[in-house]
Amino acid sequence: MAPDSLLIAGVGDIHGRFHRVEAWLDALEQVRGRPVDLALAVGDVEAFRLADDHRRKAAKRAMPAEFAGYADGVRTMKRPLYFIGGNNEDFEALHDAPEGFSLAPNVHYLGRAGLKELNGLRVAYLSGIHAPRFYEQPLKRPRSLDTAKQAGYFRACEVEKVQALRDVDLLLVHEWPRGLPQRAQEREVPPPGRALPSYWIGNPVTRRLVETIHPKWVLCGHSHRAFAVTLGTGGRFPSRVVCLDQAARPEEAVFWMELQGREVVCAGWGTSGRVAWRAGEPWGLASLPAPSESASLGTTGS
Repeated sequence: MAPDSLLIAGVGDIHGRFHRVEAWLDALEQVRGRPVDLALAVGDVEAFRLADDHRRKAAKRAMPAEFAGYADGVRTMKRPLYFIGGNNEDFEALHDAPEGFSLAPNVHYLGRAGLKELNGLRVAYLSGIHAPRFYEQPLKRPRSLDTAKQAGYFRACEVEKVQALRDVDLLLVHEWPRGLPQRAQEREVPPPGRALPSYWIGNPVTRRLVETIHPKWVLCGHSHRAFAVTLGTGGRFPSRVVCLDQAARPEEAVFWMELQGREVVCAGWGTSGRVAWRAGEPWGLASLPAPSESASLGTTGS
């Protein structure tokens, strides 16, 4: 492989399921015949550092408190995992590091909003979801259930910070940009077995953000289903949007990309290693994995 070649894996809402995500990445490395250089998670990671915190605060309490083992040094993540915040996180632990920090070896919180250069790639990010009532309000320290919930909403100043960026290879957001089903229906017919999600899914702020900074790729989660569409016309660089399912099944919760330099040359879903897209091909509904009987058709995040 070329020295500037990368294998990157995007992961949907983990909700504390770190062990299965590691197993999926192990399987992906096996079939692609190379290590995953870094994994990128799109929020609702729920990295509670204490098992008791997980039991009291995690959205998916039925899952074991797996991150505590990484925080205690009992386990170590095999490859770097970088994540943004969703609307379900350990906000007390994240609050004092809005620019990001490392929670455990190879586990890194990117921060609330900004840009990081990772393995030579310009990765922009915006944590949280849109809540119009709190958009202009200052962020409060999450000392109660109410203020912790508010910490899962992005603010205007954070959006403005990302909106000023240019030359972005990859944008990570938690909530979908608004209007993706309409955009898909304008250009293509959904394949058999794939109904379009609600037209109201996503938020307009993230949509404007994508249309302003024109990232090459966008990864998002929150709504617990896979989707694929391209935004951008009129001579501008297109933005290929990848929506990821929660970490229940790898087929739609994992999306991998192989790059040469800063350009994605091929990409695929899950852990089969099958290529779903190559450079120069259109990106859209036909790029999605074949639907399975166990596929979730839910359209709202938790």
